[in-house]
Amino acid sequence: MKLVTYREGHVEVAGIWLDDQIIPVHAVNRHYDLDFPVTLQGLIERERIADLQQAIENTEDIPGGMNAQDVTFGPLYRRPPKIWGIGLNYVDHAADLHETAPNTEPASFMKPATTVIGPGDDIQVPPQSERTTGEAELGIVIGKRCKDVPEADALSVVAGYTTVIDMTAEDILEKNPRYLTRSKSFDTFFSFGPALLTPDEVDSLHVLEVATYINGSLHRKNVVANMTFKPEMLVSFHSKVMTLEPGDIISTGTPGAVQLNDGDRIRCDINGFPSMENTVIDLKRGGD
Repeated sequence: MKLVTYREGHVEVAGIWLDDQIIPVHAVNRHYDLDFPVTLQGLIERERIADLQQAIENTEDIPGGMNAQDVTFGPLYRRPPKIWGIGLNYVDHAADLHETAPNTEPASFMKPATTVIGPGDDIQVPPQSERTTGEAELGIVIGKRCKDVPEADALSVVAGYTTVIDMTAEDILEKNPRYLTRSKSFDTFFSFGPALLTPDEVDSLHVLEVATYINGSLHRKNVVANMTFKPEMLVSFHSKVMTLEPGDIISTGTPGAVQLNDGDRIRCDINGFPSMENTVIDLKRGGD
């Protein structure tokens, strides 16, 4: 199943992407007299995604669908409990930064929910930074509260996968590695959506190709199989650090970051997923 969050006026609600149609979850409720949460965060937190998938499995046409091209998508949700990012998880990206890739444990960091934006929203380069980069990544969304998950069972706690663009104020980070949290935490520095693909939609996780595009041109791409730390390991590893909760996100690292300038368009492409693109406003150039 492919789930989205879209805007109805000033409200963001959940929908199901079927072919070229977006079916609102509230339309499913109305048609079948059901009581599913009508936000994606609610569906995840209450662990109702599998139930929703079963409810529409052999469905007739549900009235109230909209053409996907006419919908304005938001981030999947606004308040993830935790956002974990993984630094230098592809050796090639570490080489770009003239750094040595970690090879024993992931180089992970956390980001606040106030960084969250969605498809089409503006990334704001802050006044404090002269060199902010954007990075296409595969995002893992946790679907169950869990702790100390064995690597062999790690994917069983995953609600789905999504496209992510993560930002870094690299010039701030370059001053001192202890500035990592600050360099990653400016408003608008984490875009995710437009769709959450449930695990059954992903035939082979390790062959997914993640690509960063800038202004329509490919900057860098790589496949999940070339990650130093694979998704299963990342879920298991972080569950042994702290309890993972439904809606937590693990952003798995980028094949390559690209500097963002005022007016740029950065895109995340992952095969089988809808693309996600954001525009860039440099607040030092008069953006607001």
